[in-house]
Amino acid sequence: MSLLPPDPRRLRAILAYLDEQLAANETVAVYLRLQRDAILAALVRAERPPQHRPRHKAKGGGPLPAFNPPAAMPGYVVQQKRTPSGPEPALVHLADCTMIGGAVHRIRADEARAALTDPNIEPCEFCRPDTELGMDLT
Repeated sequence: MSLLPPDPRRLRAILAYLDEQLAANETVAVYLRLQRDAILAALVRAERPPQHRPRHKAKGGGPLPAFNPPAAMPGYVVQQKRTPSGPEPALVHLADCTMIGGAVHRIRADEARAALTDPNIEPCEFCRPDTELGMDLT
């Protein structure tokens, strides 16, 4: 790093500026972490060996196995809202919320908790993910 000024007044001014920049860019950092997680998940899927299918049908057929869907896991998504006058605060929703509109990014519960501590991110007023997470920000 370059030489810093020796006096406390200028050092405090630099520190205040850096703190402002960190706070202003936290939303971008959350978004970039979400994108990074999505890319890592896609990379894992892409590197899986292809599943082998039998070349011949099994004789006898028989009944199909029962379909058991996986248990519903509570999930969370973050939605960035853009308007002609600029972006609005991002919203965190429960994954099955009917008020979700536009592009969203799936996040884990710990990421949702962290996101809801950001002043630029709000919980959905309809599905209340903060209550589901035990945070109740009302």
